[in-house]
Amino acid sequence: MSFTSWPFGIFAAMVFAIYYLPAFRAYQVQVLVAASLVFYGYGQPELLPMLALAVLGTYLLLSLALERGGIWLAAGIIFNLALLGFFKYKFLFFAPPALSGNGAVDFLLNLPLPIGISFFVFHNISLLVDLTRQKSPRPALASVFLYIIFFPQLVSGPITRAQMFMPQIAPKHIADVAFIDAGKWILTGYFFKLFVANNLNEMTALMAFPLSETLQTQDRWLLVFLYSYQIYADFFGYSAIAIGLALLFGYRLPINFNLPYISQSFAEFWTRWHISLSSWLRTYLYIPLGGNRRGRFRTYLNLIIVMGLGGLWHGAGISYLVWGLGHGALLAVERPFLGRLQSIDFVGFRIARMTLVFVCVSLLWIFFKLPDFHHAWSYLTGMFTPTANPNPTKLFYNLALIYSLPVIVQHFVDLRSLIERRLPALEPYLYGVLAALTYLEAGPETAFIYFQF
Repeated sequence: MSFTSWPFGIFAAMVFAIYYLPAFRAYQVQVLVAASLVFYGYGQPELLPMLALAVLGTYLLLSLALERGGIWLAAGIIFNLALLGFFKYKFLFFAPPALSGNGAVDFLLNLPLPIGISFFVFHNISLLVDLTRQKSPRPALASVFLYIIFFPQLVSGPITRAQMFMPQIAPKHIADVAFIDAGKWILTGYFFKLFVANNLNEMTALMAFPLSETLQTQDRWLLVFLYSYQIYADFFGYSAIAIGLALLFGYRLPINFNLPYISQSFAEFWTRWHISLSSWLRTYLYIPLGGNRRGRFRTYLNLIIVMGLGGLWHGAGISYLVWGLGHGALLAVERPFLGRLQSIDFVGFRIARMTLVFVCVSLLWIFFKLPDFHHAWSYLTGMFTPTANPNPTKLFYNLALIYSLPVIVQHFVDLRSLIERRLPALEPYLYGVLAALTYLEAGPETAFIYFQF
């Protein structure tokens, strides 16, 4: 069930109404768990047993880890990584459909990739590590289910750490709901997804092979930047909707984006882009590997390893690995010079750094957009060679600017803060315009990009 579908709107309204009924106040957690199972199983009910296995297995191993110590914590982490590895990376070793003649084996090999498996596996690991380190009492099974499968964040995050979410599990009252903040988040999210990302997708679809072979060289460059805006609008939009929905049910999720395209270093970019993933990788992978505590070489190696694994987390393909390793290499190369670069403080130099980061990040998005490495490499090399096609596909540059403008304005003009502080009377009109554009000029329906992860 997609956030942008009418069935989801009906579903969310019904859950909200039931959730705050006085008769269900003692069962609010159970209501959200049941709603999350319906949300996840909608259209693919065969995935529910696997989801239940992941949660119940994690809960059992967490109970053992809390009672008996570290070996069970390791077992819990291995259990979850094995689930992720089997479903996401099995075809690195078995060519589909890889039928063996054994009915049970063939059934397992042909199971579909569970939607959002990367996100709920990361939640499982956070739960295991955080509660074991804190030596917390064993939580209720319903609370564990809610933390792992809370439907606003189930499919594409934000990745919420257990130590942040679990303390929020308590009775909620409709009088405490931040309706205005929730509405602003939800409307902003739908605007960026439907108006910006979906319309840009109509153009960036030309990046796919063989359509890309008809493009002019300058249009290849334009589409790369448009995809940077699209993937930001798509993922920021999803995260904003998730944050707003969670607020309606009395829960606060972490902010996942903070204007990443104004970053002046690659390190800063990863404190602004997909913040919950960056924080997870730093806490549960980079620091355990030694972080920056074992000398320069080991620090650089850890950065490359973590980002390479982060790339593979997105998908089992060379393109994703190249994307991750590329970011790791950029982080490692810039690290010795960060202090010196940050000490040079004048506008022109800051703009140059910002431009360099944006261009490099955008070029690496090619490997994210095109999972086939040969297609991605062909597209990239074509950006540096003259066009030979006598009848190239032409883009509508005015539409490209119109659909990109909200991302550009958001990054360089704090319009929301400006209106709230100085022109509050205009705020309803601003959100009215967003709502009108979202409804009247939404692009063709497309799934959220991060649904595939």
